[in-house]
Amino acid sequence: MISSALFLSGCAINEKSDYLATKDGNIEGAADNDINDPDLKYLSSESDADLDEELRALSETGEWGEDTTITGVEQLFDFPVVTNKQVEMYLNLFQTSQRRSFESWLARSGKYVPFIEHELEKAGLPKDLVYLSMIESGYSQRAYSRSRAVGLWQFMAATGKQYNLKIDSYIDQRIDPEESTASAIAYLGDLYKEFGDWHLAVAAYNAGPGKIRNGLKRYQVDNFWDLAQHKYLHLETKRYVPKLIAAIMISRQPERYGFTNIAYEEPLTYDKIQVEPGMPLDAVAIISGTNVREIKALNQELRRGKTPPNKVGYSVKIPAGSRSLAMSNLDNLHSYVSTGYKTHTIKRGETIASICRKYNLNTTALLKVNNLRSSNLKPGTNLRVPYPMVKYQLLPDGDLSNLAAYNDNLILHKIQSGETISKIAKKYKVPQNMIVSWNGLKSVHSIRAGQQLALFIEDANKSTSGTRRILASTSKLIIDQPATSALVSSSGAIPTLTAQKKGLPDEVSIPSDYNWYKVQDGDSLWTISRRFNISADSIRELNNLKSNLIHPGSRLIIRKG
Repeated sequence: MISSALFLSGCAINEKSDYLATKDGNIEGAADNDINDPDLKYLSSESDADLDEELRALSETGEWGEDTTITGVEQLFDFPVVTNKQVEMYLNLFQTSQRRSFESWLARSGKYVPFIEHELEKAGLPKDLVYLSMIESGYSQRAYSRSRAVGLWQFMAATGKQYNLKIDSYIDQRIDPEESTASAIAYLGDLYKEFGDWHLAVAAYNAGPGKIRNGLKRYQVDNFWDLAQHKYLHLETKRYVPKLIAAIMISRQPERYGFTNIAYEEPLTYDKIQVEPGMPLDAVAIISGTNVREIKALNQELRRGKTPPNKVGYSVKIPAGSRSLAMSNLDNLHSYVSTGYKTHTIKRGETIASICRKYNLNTTALLKVNNLRSSNLKPGTNLRVPYPMVKYQLLPDGDLSNLAAYNDNLILHKIQSGETISKIAKKYKVPQNMIVSWNGLKSVHSIRAGQQLALFIEDANKSTSGTRRILASTSKLIIDQPATSALVSSSGAIPTLTAQKKGLPDEVSIPSDYNWYKVQDGDSLWTISRRFNISADSIRELNNLKSNLIHPGSRLIIRKG
Protein backbone atom coordinates (compact mmCIF):
# COMPACT_ATOMS: atom_id res chain seq x y z
CA MET A 1 0.00 0.00 0.00
CA ILE A 2 1.35 3.36 -0.98
CA SER A 3 2.58 5.71 1.71
CA SER A 4 1.15 9.22 1.68
CA ALA A 5 4.50 10.73 2.63
CA LEU A 6 6.67 12.22 -0.10
CA PHE A 7 10.30 13.15 0.20
CA LEU A 8 12.60 15.81 -1.19
CA SER A 9 15.62 14.33 -2.86
CA GLY A 10 18.73 15.13 -4.81
CA CYS A 11 17.43 13.83 -8.09
CA ALA A 12 18.79 14.34 -11.56
CA ILE A 13 17.77 17.49 -13.37
CA ASN A 14 16.43 16.73 -16.79
CA GLU A 15 18.20 18.57 -19.56
CA LYS A 16 15.77 17.53 -22.26
CA SER A 17 15.86 19.95 -25.14
CA ASP A 18 12.82 18.78 -27.13
CA TYR A 19 10.31 20.99 -25.32
CA LEU A 20 8.01 23.56 -26.84
CA ALA A 21 8.33 27.20 -25.75
CA THR A 22 5.47 29.67 -25.97
CA LYS A 23 5.86 33.14 -27.44
CA ASP A 24 6.34 34.69 -24.02
CA GLY A 25 9.19 32.33 -23.24
CA ASN A 26 7.30 30.06 -20.87
CA ILE A 27 7.67 26.36 -21.35
CA GLU A 28 4.53 24.59 -22.50
CA GLY A 29 2.83 22.31 -20.05
CA ALA A 30 4.19 23.90 -16.87
CA ALA A 31 2.44 22.16 -14.01
CA ASP A 32 0.57 23.96 -11.27
CA ASN A 33 0.06 23.06 -7.63
CA ASP A 34 -3.68 22.52 -7.99
CA ILE A 35 -4.21 20.17 -5.05
CA ASN A 36 -4.35 22.06 -1.79
CA ASP A 37 -2.47 19.44 0.18
CA PRO A 38 1.05 20.08 1.51
CA ASP A 39 2.05 16.46 0.91
CA LEU A 40 1.09 16.60 -2.76
CA LYS A 41 3.03 19.60 -4.01
CA TYR A 42 5.47 19.32 -6.88
CA LEU A 43 8.96 18.68 -5.54
CA SER A 44 12.25 20.14 -6.73
CA SER A 45 14.16 17.37 -8.44
CA GLU A 46 17.68 18.42 -7.49
CA SER A 47 19.46 20.89 -5.24
CA ASP A 48 21.82 23.45 -6.73
CA ALA A 49 24.53 22.30 -4.31
CA ASP A 50 24.37 18.70 -5.55
CA LEU A 51 24.46 19.81 -9.17
CA ASP A 52 27.43 22.12 -8.62
CA GLU A 53 29.28 19.35 -6.81
CA GLU A 54 28.68 16.86 -9.61
CA LEU A 55 29.74 19.20 -12.41
CA ARG A 56 32.89 20.26 -10.56
CA ALA A 57 33.88 16.64 -9.92
CA LEU A 58 33.13 15.65 -13.52
CA SER A 59 35.22 18.50 -14.92
CA GLU A 60 38.18 17.19 -12.94
CA THR A 61 38.02 13.67 -14.42
CA GLY A 62 39.80 14.71 -17.64
CA GLU A 63 39.09 13.29 -21.08
CA TRP A 64 35.81 11.47 -21.47
CA GLY A 65 35.83 7.78 -22.30
CA GLU A 66 39.54 7.17 -21.65
CA ASP A 67 40.30 3.62 -20.51
CA THR A 68 36.67 2.60 -20.76
CA THR A 69 36.41 -1.13 -20.05
CA ILE A 70 33.61 -3.61 -19.64
CA THR A 71 33.23 -4.58 -16.00
CA GLY A 72 34.20 -8.11 -15.00
CA VAL A 73 30.79 -8.79 -13.45
CA GLU A 74 28.72 -7.99 -16.50
CA GLN A 75 26.62 -11.12 -15.92
CA LEU A 76 24.87 -9.23 -13.10
CA PHE A 77 23.48 -6.66 -15.53
CA ASP A 78 21.43 -6.61 -18.72
CA PHE A 79 22.41 -3.00 -19.46
CA PRO A 80 25.92 -2.44 -20.98
CA VAL A 81 27.86 -1.56 -17.81
CA VAL A 82 31.37 -0.16 -18.29
CA THR A 83 33.90 1.45 -15.98
CA ASN A 84 35.97 4.57 -16.57
CA LYS A 85 36.94 7.70 -14.68
CA GLN A 86 33.49 9.26 -14.97
CA VAL A 87 31.68 6.14 -13.70
CA GLU A 88 34.20 5.77 -10.86
CA MET A 89 33.61 9.41 -9.91
CA TYR A 90 29.90 8.71 -9.44
CA LEU A 91 30.57 5.49 -7.55
CA ASN A 92 32.68 7.54 -5.13
CA LEU A 93 30.18 10.43 -4.98
CA PHE A 94 27.25 8.15 -4.10
CA GLN A 95 29.25 6.51 -1.32
CA THR A 96 30.43 9.80 0.23
CA SER A 97 28.90 13.27 -0.03
CA GLN A 98 25.66 12.12 -1.71
CA ARG A 99 25.34 8.94 0.32
CA ARG A 100 22.28 10.14 2.20
CA SER A 101 20.42 10.95 -1.02
CA PHE A 102 21.31 7.60 -2.53
CA GLU A 103 20.10 5.76 0.58
CA SER A 104 16.75 7.55 0.17
CA TRP A 105 16.59 6.51 -3.45
CA LEU A 106 17.29 2.90 -2.54
CA ALA A 107 14.63 2.94 0.16
CA ARG A 108 12.04 4.36 -2.23
CA SER A 109 13.05 1.92 -4.97
CA GLY A 110 11.25 -0.82 -3.06
CA LYS A 111 7.94 0.82 -3.96
CA TYR A 112 8.48 1.03 -7.73
CA VAL A 113 11.20 -1.42 -8.85
CA PRO A 114 9.08 -4.63 -8.80
CA PHE A 115 6.34 -3.11 -10.93
CA ILE A 116 8.66 -1.33 -13.39
CA GLU A 117 10.95 -4.35 -13.82
CA HIS A 118 7.91 -6.48 -14.66
CA GLU A 119 6.82 -4.01 -17.35
CA LEU A 120 10.35 -3.74 -18.80
CA GLU A 121 10.63 -7.52 -19.00
CA LYS A 122 7.24 -7.78 -20.74
CA ALA A 123 8.45 -5.26 -23.33
CA GLY A 124 11.76 -7.06 -23.86
CA LEU A 125 13.86 -4.13 -22.60
CA PRO A 126 16.77 -4.38 -20.12
CA LYS A 127 15.41 -4.56 -16.56
CA ASP A 128 18.33 -2.38 -15.43
CA LEU A 129 16.53 0.54 -17.06
CA VAL A 130 14.42 0.65 -13.90
CA TYR A 131 17.26 2.75 -12.43
CA LEU A 132 16.81 5.35 -15.14
CA SER A 133 13.84 6.51 -13.08
CA MET A 134 16.13 6.66 -10.04
CA ILE A 135 18.50 9.20 -11.55
CA GLU A 136 15.66 11.07 -13.24
CA SER A 137 13.47 11.62 -10.20
CA GLY A 138 14.83 9.73 -7.19
CA TYR A 139 11.56 7.75 -7.46
CA SER A 140 9.41 10.78 -6.60
CA GLN A 141 6.18 10.85 -8.58
CA ARG A 142 5.89 14.62 -8.23
CA ALA A 143 9.52 15.45 -9.00
CA TYR A 144 9.69 18.68 -10.99
CA SER A 145 12.84 19.94 -12.70
CA ARG A 146 13.88 23.46 -13.63
CA SER A 147 13.15 22.60 -17.26
CA ARG A 148 9.62 21.65 -16.10
CA ALA A 149 9.91 17.95 -16.64
CA VAL A 150 7.56 16.05 -14.33
CA GLY A 151 7.15 12.66 -12.69
CA LEU A 152 9.06 9.43 -12.13
CA TRP A 153 10.35 9.53 -15.71
CA GLN A 154 10.64 13.33 -16.01
CA PHE A 155 8.59 13.78 -19.15
CA MET A 156 8.34 17.17 -20.80
CA ALA A 157 4.75 18.01 -21.74
CA ALA A 158 5.33 17.72 -25.51
CA THR A 159 7.02 14.32 -25.31
CA GLY A 160 4.46 13.06 -22.80
CA LYS A 161 1.59 13.96 -25.11
CA GLN A 162 3.44 12.39 -28.04
CA TYR A 163 3.51 9.14 -26.06
CA ASN A 164 -0.20 9.25 -25.15
CA LEU A 165 -0.03 10.82 -21.70
CA LYS A 166 -3.08 12.93 -20.91
CA ILE A 167 -2.09 16.39 -19.64
CA ASP A 168 -4.75 19.02 -19.03
CA SER A 169 -6.22 21.08 -16.21
CA TYR A 170 -7.75 18.00 -14.58
CA ILE A 171 -5.08 15.33 -14.97
CA ASP A 172 -1.34 14.99 -15.52
CA GLN A 173 -0.50 11.38 -16.31
CA ARG A 174 3.22 12.11 -16.14
CA ILE A 175 2.65 11.69 -12.39
CA ASP A 176 0.79 8.38 -12.79
CA PRO A 177 3.36 5.60 -12.21
CA GLU A 178 1.50 3.09 -14.38
CA GLU A 179 0.78 5.35 -17.35
CA SER A 180 4.13 7.16 -17.31
CA THR A 181 6.05 3.87 -17.12
CA ALA A 182 4.21 2.55 -20.17
CA SER A 183 5.08 5.75 -22.07
CA ALA A 184 8.73 5.70 -20.94
CA ILE A 185 9.10 2.10 -22.11
CA ALA A 186 7.59 2.97 -25.49
CA TYR A 187 9.90 5.99 -25.82
CA LEU A 188 13.03 4.04 -24.83
CA GLY A 189 12.11 1.26 -27.24
CA ASP A 190 11.82 3.76 -30.10
CA LEU A 191 15.16 5.35 -29.20
CA TYR A 192 16.93 2.00 -29.17
CA LYS A 193 15.44 1.13 -32.54
CA GLU A 194 16.90 4.35 -33.97
CA PHE A 195 20.37 4.27 -32.39
CA GLY A 196 20.95 0.53 -31.83
CA ASP A 197 22.98 1.33 -28.69
CA TRP A 198 21.68 1.68 -25.12
CA HIS A 199 24.19 4.36 -24.10
CA LEU A 200 23.07 6.51 -27.02
CA ALA A 201 19.40 5.67 -26.40
CA VAL A 202 19.44 6.85 -22.77
CA ALA A 203 21.51 9.91 -23.72
CA ALA A 204 18.82 10.72 -26.28
CA TYR A 205 16.14 10.20 -23.62
CA ASN A 206 17.80 12.99 -21.66
CA ALA A 207 19.02 15.37 -24.36
CA GLY A 208 16.46 14.65 -27.08
CA PRO A 209 17.00 12.38 -30.09
CA GLY A 210 17.67 15.30 -32.42
CA LYS A 211 20.63 16.44 -30.35
CA ILE A 212 22.24 12.99 -30.41
CA ARG A 213 21.40 12.38 -34.06
CA ASN A 214 23.01 15.64 -35.16
CA GLY A 215 26.07 15.06 -32.98
CA LEU A 216 26.77 11.63 -34.41
CA LYS A 217 26.50 13.02 -37.92
CA ARG A 218 28.63 16.09 -37.22
CA TYR A 219 31.56 14.25 -35.62
CA GLN A 220 31.26 11.03 -37.59
CA VAL A 221 31.16 8.86 -34.45
CA ASP A 222 28.98 5.89 -33.55
CA ASN A 223 29.01 5.70 -29.74
CA PHE A 224 28.31 7.88 -26.75
CA TRP A 225 31.86 7.99 -25.33
CA ASP A 226 33.40 9.22 -28.57
CA LEU A 227 30.65 11.85 -28.87
CA ALA A 228 31.23 12.94 -25.25
CA GLN A 229 34.89 13.72 -26.01
CA HIS A 230 33.74 16.69 -28.08
CA LYS A 231 32.43 19.97 -26.64
CA TYR A 232 29.06 19.38 -28.21
CA LEU A 233 27.00 18.04 -25.34
CA HIS A 234 26.55 20.06 -22.18
CA LEU A 235 28.21 18.59 -19.13
CA GLU A 236 24.73 18.23 -17.58
CA THR A 237 23.88 15.86 -20.42
CA LYS A 238 27.22 14.04 -20.50
CA ARG A 239 26.88 13.09 -16.83
CA TYR A 240 23.65 11.19 -17.53
CA VAL A 241 25.16 7.93 -18.82
CA PRO A 242 27.96 7.42 -16.22
CA LYS A 243 25.54 8.39 -13.46
CA LEU A 244 23.06 5.74 -14.61
CA ILE A 245 25.77 3.09 -14.82
CA ALA A 246 26.99 3.85 -11.29
CA ALA A 247 23.40 3.76 -9.98
CA ILE A 248 22.88 0.35 -11.59
CA MET A 249 26.11 -1.06 -10.16
CA ILE A 250 25.35 0.03 -6.59
CA SER A 251 21.63 -0.79 -6.67
CA ARG A 252 22.23 -4.35 -7.93
CA GLN A 253 24.81 -5.06 -5.21
CA PRO A 254 24.34 -2.44 -2.47
CA GLU A 255 26.21 -4.35 0.27
CA ARG A 256 29.38 -4.39 -1.83
CA TYR A 257 29.38 -0.59 -1.72
CA GLY A 258 28.53 -0.31 1.95
CA PHE A 259 24.77 0.26 1.67
CA THR A 260 23.41 -2.08 4.35
CA ASN A 261 20.27 -2.08 6.46
CA ILE A 262 18.25 -0.14 3.87
CA ALA A 263 14.59 0.09 4.92
CA TYR A 264 13.04 -0.59 1.51
CA GLU A 265 9.47 0.63 1.11
CA GLU A 266 6.71 -1.86 0.40
CA PRO A 267 5.87 -2.42 -3.28
CA LEU A 268 3.19 -0.16 -4.68
CA THR A 269 -0.13 -2.02 -4.81
CA TYR A 270 -3.69 -0.87 -5.35
CA ASP A 271 -7.07 -1.84 -6.71
CA LYS A 272 -9.07 0.10 -9.28
CA ILE A 273 -12.73 0.93 -9.57
CA GLN A 274 -14.57 2.62 -12.43
CA VAL A 275 -16.41 5.73 -11.25
CA GLU A 276 -18.43 8.44 -12.92
CA PRO A 277 -17.02 11.74 -14.19
CA GLY A 278 -16.14 14.41 -11.66
CA MET A 279 -16.25 12.22 -8.55
CA PRO A 280 -14.42 14.03 -5.71
CA LEU A 281 -11.69 12.04 -3.98
CA ASP A 282 -13.32 12.45 -0.58
CA ALA A 283 -16.28 10.46 -1.94
CA VAL A 284 -13.86 7.79 -3.21
CA ALA A 285 -12.32 7.64 0.27
CA ILE A 286 -15.75 7.09 1.85
CA ILE A 287 -16.73 4.18 -0.39
CA SER A 288 -13.32 2.49 -0.05
CA GLY A 289 -13.22 2.82 3.74
CA THR A 290 -10.11 4.96 3.98
CA ASN A 291 -9.11 8.61 4.31
CA VAL A 292 -8.84 11.20 1.55
CA ARG A 293 -5.08 11.65 2.12
CA GLU A 294 -4.44 8.05 1.08
CA ILE A 295 -6.71 8.35 -1.96
CA LYS A 296 -4.88 11.52 -3.04
CA ALA A 297 -1.55 9.76 -2.63
CA LEU A 298 -2.71 6.91 -4.85
CA ASN A 299 -4.13 9.29 -7.49
CA GLN A 300 -1.57 12.09 -7.55
CA GLU A 301 -2.14 12.59 -11.27
CA LEU A 302 -5.56 14.12 -10.50
CA ARG A 303 -4.89 17.84 -10.26
CA ARG A 304 -8.19 19.08 -8.82
CA GLY A 305 -9.07 16.51 -6.22
CA LYS A 306 -11.65 14.77 -8.42
CA THR A 307 -11.83 12.48 -11.42
CA PRO A 308 -11.89 14.25 -14.80
CA PRO A 309 -15.39 15.53 -15.59
CA ASN A 310 -14.57 15.44 -19.31
CA LYS A 311 -14.18 11.64 -19.44
CA VAL A 312 -17.04 9.14 -19.60
CA GLY A 313 -15.57 7.13 -16.73
CA TYR A 314 -12.32 6.93 -14.80
CA SER A 315 -10.51 4.02 -13.13
CA VAL A 316 -9.59 5.53 -9.80
CA LYS A 317 -7.00 3.81 -7.59
CA ILE A 318 -8.08 2.63 -4.14
CA PRO A 319 -6.22 0.69 -1.43
CA ALA A 320 -5.41 -2.92 -2.27
CA GLY A 321 -8.12 -5.27 -1.11
CA SER A 322 -10.87 -2.64 -0.94
CA ARG A 323 -12.50 -3.10 -4.34
CA SER A 324 -15.37 -5.31 -3.14
CA LEU A 325 -16.17 -2.88 -0.33
CA ALA A 326 -16.07 0.10 -2.70
CA MET A 327 -18.31 -1.62 -5.24
CA SER A 328 -20.92 -2.45 -2.59
CA ASN A 329 -20.76 1.03 -1.07
CA LEU A 330 -21.12 2.82 -4.39
CA ASP A 331 -24.87 2.14 -4.50
CA ASN A 332 -25.30 3.58 -1.00
CA LEU A 333 -23.35 6.78 -1.55
CA HIS A 334 -25.42 9.92 -1.03
CA SER A 335 -24.35 13.51 -1.28
CA TYR A 336 -25.76 16.74 0.00
CA VAL A 337 -24.97 20.40 -0.30
CA SER A 338 -24.32 22.09 3.02
CA THR A 339 -23.26 25.57 4.00
CA GLY A 340 -19.74 26.04 5.26
CA TYR A 341 -18.17 29.22 6.58
CA LYS A 342 -14.89 30.99 6.00
CA THR A 343 -13.54 34.02 7.86
CA HIS A 344 -13.04 37.42 6.26
CA THR A 345 -11.18 40.10 8.21
CA ILE A 346 -12.51 43.53 7.33
CA LYS A 347 -9.89 45.85 5.82
CA ARG A 348 -9.95 49.63 5.94
CA GLY A 349 -12.14 51.04 3.18
CA GLU A 350 -14.15 47.85 2.65
CA THR A 351 -17.92 47.96 2.61
CA ILE A 352 -20.65 45.35 2.85
CA ALA A 353 -21.25 45.85 -0.87
CA SER A 354 -17.59 45.28 -1.84
CA ILE A 355 -17.35 42.17 0.35
CA CYS A 356 -20.56 40.79 -1.13
CA ARG A 357 -19.21 41.36 -4.64
CA LYS A 358 -15.98 39.56 -3.74
CA TYR A 359 -17.79 36.45 -2.52
CA ASN A 360 -20.85 36.68 -4.83
CA LEU A 361 -23.22 37.07 -1.85
CA ASN A 362 -26.24 39.27 -1.27
CA THR A 363 -26.24 41.84 1.50
CA THR A 364 -29.19 40.33 3.37
CA ALA A 365 -27.50 36.93 3.61
CA LEU A 366 -24.20 38.33 4.89
CA LEU A 367 -25.91 40.53 7.52
CA LYS A 368 -28.15 37.67 8.65
CA VAL A 369 -25.31 35.15 9.00
CA ASN A 370 -23.33 37.60 11.15
CA ASN A 371 -26.35 38.80 13.18
CA LEU A 372 -25.70 42.37 12.04
CA ARG A 373 -28.41 45.02 12.01
CA SER A 374 -26.24 47.71 10.44
CA SER A 375 -23.99 47.69 7.41
CA ASN A 376 -21.36 49.80 9.20
CA LEU A 377 -18.09 47.86 9.32
CA LYS A 378 -15.18 48.20 11.70
CA PRO A 379 -11.70 47.37 10.28
CA GLY A 380 -10.18 44.31 11.93
CA THR A 381 -13.54 42.70 12.64
CA ASN A 382 -14.03 39.13 11.42
CA LEU A 383 -17.06 38.22 9.33
CA ARG A 384 -18.44 34.73 8.75
CA VAL A 385 -18.79 34.22 5.01
CA PRO A 386 -21.07 31.34 3.91
CA TYR A 387 -20.11 29.17 0.99
CA PRO A 388 -21.58 25.98 -0.49
CA MET A 389 -19.78 22.72 0.26
CA VAL A 390 -20.57 19.21 -0.90
CA LYS A 391 -20.50 16.40 1.65
CA TYR A 392 -21.02 12.65 1.37
CA GLN A 393 -22.37 9.87 3.52
CA LEU A 394 -23.23 6.20 3.20
CA LEU A 395 -26.75 5.02 3.93
CA PRO A 396 -27.06 1.60 5.63
CA ASP A 397 -27.40 -1.19 3.10
CA GLY A 398 -31.03 -2.06 2.52
CA ASP A 399 -32.39 0.30 5.18
CA LEU A 400 -35.19 2.05 3.29
CA SER A 401 -36.35 3.91 6.39
CA ASN A 402 -33.35 6.18 6.00
CA LEU A 403 -34.53 7.13 2.54
CA ALA A 404 -37.93 8.06 3.94
CA ALA A 405 -36.33 10.89 5.86
CA TYR A 406 -34.76 12.13 2.67
CA ASN A 407 -38.05 11.91 0.79
CA ASP A 408 -39.67 14.28 3.29
CA ASN A 409 -37.86 16.99 1.37
CA LEU A 410 -39.34 16.08 -2.01
CA ILE A 411 -40.58 18.73 -4.43
CA LEU A 412 -42.12 17.66 -7.74
CA HIS A 413 -41.62 20.08 -10.61
CA LYS A 414 -43.60 19.67 -13.83
CA ILE A 415 -41.57 20.81 -16.81
CA GLN A 416 -43.23 23.55 -18.83
CA SER A 417 -42.76 24.14 -22.53
CA GLY A 418 -39.49 25.99 -23.13
CA GLU A 419 -38.00 25.16 -19.73
CA THR A 420 -34.45 23.81 -19.49
CA ILE A 421 -32.49 22.14 -16.70
CA SER A 422 -30.48 25.35 -16.48
CA LYS A 423 -33.60 27.46 -15.85
CA ILE A 424 -34.98 24.99 -13.31
CA ALA A 425 -31.63 24.83 -11.48
CA LYS A 426 -31.55 28.64 -11.23
CA LYS A 427 -35.15 28.75 -10.01
CA TYR A 428 -34.51 26.35 -7.14
CA LYS A 429 -30.87 27.37 -6.57
CA VAL A 430 -29.48 23.83 -7.01
CA PRO A 431 -26.69 22.51 -9.30
CA GLN A 432 -27.79 21.22 -12.69
CA ASN A 433 -25.96 17.90 -12.33
CA MET A 434 -27.75 17.19 -9.04
CA ILE A 435 -31.08 17.40 -10.88
CA VAL A 436 -29.66 15.02 -13.50
CA SER A 437 -28.56 12.53 -10.82
CA TRP A 438 -31.74 12.81 -8.73
CA ASN A 439 -33.82 11.88 -11.77
CA GLY A 440 -31.52 9.39 -13.49
CA LEU A 441 -31.28 11.53 -16.61
CA LYS A 442 -28.73 10.75 -19.29
CA SER A 443 -27.79 14.42 -19.65
CA VAL A 444 -29.02 17.94 -18.98
CA HIS A 445 -30.70 17.83 -22.40
CA SER A 446 -32.80 14.68 -21.91
CA ILE A 447 -36.02 16.28 -20.61
CA ARG A 448 -39.40 17.01 -22.17
CA ALA A 449 -42.38 19.23 -21.46
CA GLY A 450 -44.88 17.58 -19.09
CA GLN A 451 -42.22 15.44 -17.41
CA GLN A 452 -42.05 15.62 -13.61
CA LEU A 453 -38.69 16.16 -11.92
CA ALA A 454 -37.97 15.17 -8.32
CA LEU A 455 -36.05 17.74 -6.29
CA PHE A 456 -34.83 17.02 -2.76
CA ILE A 457 -34.45 20.35 -1.01
CA GLU A 458 -34.39 20.83 2.73
CA ASP A 459 -36.07 23.82 4.36
CA ALA A 460 -33.94 26.89 3.71
CA ASN A 461 -35.16 28.45 6.99
CA LYS A 462 -32.77 26.12 8.78
CA SER A 463 -29.87 28.08 7.31
CA THR A 464 -29.99 30.32 10.37
CA SER A 465 -28.48 27.45 12.34
CA GLY A 466 -25.97 26.73 9.59
CA THR A 467 -27.58 23.42 8.55
CA ARG A 468 -29.31 24.12 5.23
CA ARG A 469 -28.83 21.14 2.95
CA ILE A 470 -29.82 19.98 -0.49
CA LEU A 471 -30.29 16.22 -0.19
CA ALA A 472 -29.79 13.44 -2.71
CA SER A 473 -32.08 10.43 -2.93
CA THR A 474 -30.30 8.52 -5.68
CA SER A 475 -27.15 6.47 -5.55
CA LYS A 476 -23.82 7.22 -7.18
CA LEU A 477 -24.45 10.97 -7.15
CA ILE A 478 -21.48 12.85 -8.57
CA ILE A 479 -21.35 16.63 -8.33
CA ASP A 480 -18.85 19.30 -9.28
CA GLN A 481 -17.60 21.57 -6.51
CA PRO A 482 -18.42 24.27 -5.63
CA ALA A 483 -22.19 23.91 -5.89
CA THR A 484 -24.63 26.81 -6.10
CA SER A 485 -25.78 27.83 -2.63
CA ALA A 486 -29.27 29.07 -1.85
CA LEU A 487 -27.57 31.74 0.24
CA VAL A 488 -26.18 33.27 -2.93
CA SER A 489 -28.76 35.25 -4.84
CA SER A 490 -28.68 38.14 -7.23
CA SER A 491 -32.09 39.26 -6.03
CA GLY A 492 -30.78 40.52 -2.69
CA ALA A 493 -32.88 38.14 -0.59
CA ILE A 494 -32.41 34.69 0.88
CA PRO A 495 -34.62 32.33 -1.16
CA THR A 496 -36.96 30.08 0.83
CA LEU A 497 -38.64 26.99 -0.59
CA THR A 498 -41.91 26.39 1.29
CA ALA A 499 -44.60 23.75 1.30
CA GLN A 500 -47.87 24.62 -0.43
CA LYS A 501 -49.58 24.34 2.96
CA LYS A 502 -47.79 24.99 6.24
CA GLY A 503 -50.54 23.29 8.25
CA LEU A 504 -53.91 24.32 9.58
CA PRO A 505 -54.29 27.32 11.89
CA ASP A 506 -54.85 26.51 15.54
CA GLU A 507 -58.25 28.33 15.51
CA VAL A 508 -59.73 25.36 13.63
CA SER A 509 -61.68 23.10 15.97
CA ILE A 510 -60.56 19.48 15.99
CA PRO A 511 -62.09 16.30 17.45
CA SER A 512 -61.13 15.26 20.96
CA ASP A 513 -59.12 12.26 19.75
CA TYR A 514 -56.71 14.59 17.92
CA ASN A 515 -53.98 16.94 19.18
CA TRP A 516 -52.09 19.91 17.79
CA TYR A 517 -48.34 19.37 17.29
CA LYS A 518 -45.92 22.27 16.80
CA VAL A 519 -43.15 21.37 14.32
CA GLN A 520 -39.68 21.61 15.88
CA ASP A 521 -36.35 22.37 14.20
CA GLY A 522 -35.08 19.11 12.71
CA ASP A 523 -38.51 17.46 12.43
CA SER A 524 -39.65 15.68 9.28
CA LEU A 525 -42.90 13.89 8.49
CA TRP A 526 -41.04 10.62 8.85
CA THR A 527 -39.68 11.37 12.34
CA ILE A 528 -43.10 12.67 13.50
CA SER A 529 -44.86 9.60 12.10
CA ARG A 530 -42.47 7.35 14.00
CA ARG A 531 -42.94 9.33 17.21
CA PHE A 532 -46.76 9.10 17.13
CA ASN A 533 -46.97 5.67 15.46
CA ILE A 534 -48.99 6.85 12.50
CA SER A 535 -48.19 7.00 8.80
CA ALA A 536 -46.78 10.04 7.04
CA ASP A 537 -49.61 9.72 4.50
CA SER A 538 -52.15 10.17 7.30
CA ILE A 539 -50.42 13.34 8.51
CA ARG A 540 -50.42 14.78 4.97
CA GLU A 541 -54.11 13.95 4.45
CA LEU A 542 -55.20 15.37 7.83
CA ASN A 543 -53.29 18.61 7.27
CA ASN A 544 -54.02 19.10 3.55
CA LEU A 545 -50.31 18.96 2.70
CA LYS A 546 -49.45 18.52 -0.97
CA SER A 547 -45.79 17.75 -0.33
CA ASN A 548 -43.61 16.42 2.46
CA LEU A 549 -42.11 19.79 3.30
CA ILE A 550 -42.87 21.13 6.79
CA HIS A 551 -41.44 24.09 8.66
CA PRO A 552 -40.47 24.76 12.28
CA GLY A 553 -43.29 26.64 14.02
CA SER A 554 -46.03 25.15 11.83
CA ARG A 555 -48.90 23.34 13.61
CA LEU A 556 -50.09 19.90 12.53
CA ILE A 557 -53.12 17.83 13.53
CA ILE A 558 -51.98 14.51 14.97
CA ARG A 559 -54.26 11.58 15.92
CA LYS A 560 -53.86 10.61 19.56
CA GLY A 561 -52.15 7.28 20.13
